[in-house]
Amino acid sequence: MPDFAVNLSMLFTEVPLAERFSAAAEQGFSKVEIQFPYELPAAQILDLLQHNKQQLVLLNAPAGDWFSGDRGIACHPDRVAEFRQGVSLAIDYAKKLNCPNINILSGISPANYNSKLVRETFIDNLKFCAEVCANENIQLLVEAINTQDIPGFFLNNSRQAFELFQAIDHTNIKLQYDIYHMQIMEGNVIQTLRDNLDKIGHIQFADVPGRHEPQTGELNFSNIFKALDDMGYSGITSLEYNPSASTAESLGWLKQIA
Repeated sequence: MPDFAVNLSMLFTEVPLAERFSAAAEQGFSKVEIQFPYELPAAQILDLLQHNKQQLVLLNAPAGDWFSGDRGIACHPDRVAEFRQGVSLAIDYAKKLNCPNINILSGISPANYNSKLVRETFIDNLKFCAEVCANENIQLLVEAINTQDIPGFFLNNSRQAFELFQAIDHTNIKLQYDIYHMQIMEGNVIQTLRDNLDKIGHIQFADVPGRHEPQTGELNFSNIFKALDDMGYSGITSLEYNPSASTAESLGWLKQIA
């Protein structure tokens, strides 16, 4: 069975972020991830992790002004300095929290720039990130997101990601493969994972449609998890879904499947 972590930005939201660590620990989770941890000081998060005997396995670099509609800025030619400043902040948090992975969101393609420049900007930014993260022994991840939930999102399927990896040509970059997003965009989840496992550094999941917990949609997670075991996948597999009821109630699938 996969090594599960829980995303504290989407689960246990019945309580403030600072209280979600203990709520997750009570449900047996020793590994957690946070999309954007920056609302809390790193020292406070470290105390919470240590108190609850947990490891932070993933955080996202800042994604611009989320509440104003930004969904990442790594592909924005006019915001390179802002993006790289955010990466520095993410590295600072990751080092202080012993977090091994930083995830990058490309963002929505800006309409006022041609597609070639947008692609080149994203590649240049990822080259920069791969190198500075490698210098700190941090794995750089990049995530593809479906264009139904976020229309216009630049990086939106695994084939596109792997083509970009060839252009970037750096050993310190892998795909953060989100089963929910990739089921919507391309399907064929198990075969894609099997064919590209060496290029995948982290996995997240939710069922489709609805982005709720397993057993609420069309995906057979028993088969997916067994396939990951059979492939020898040794990375983290994270619960990143919107619970259909309370978080605790939504975890019933875990006992049945795992």
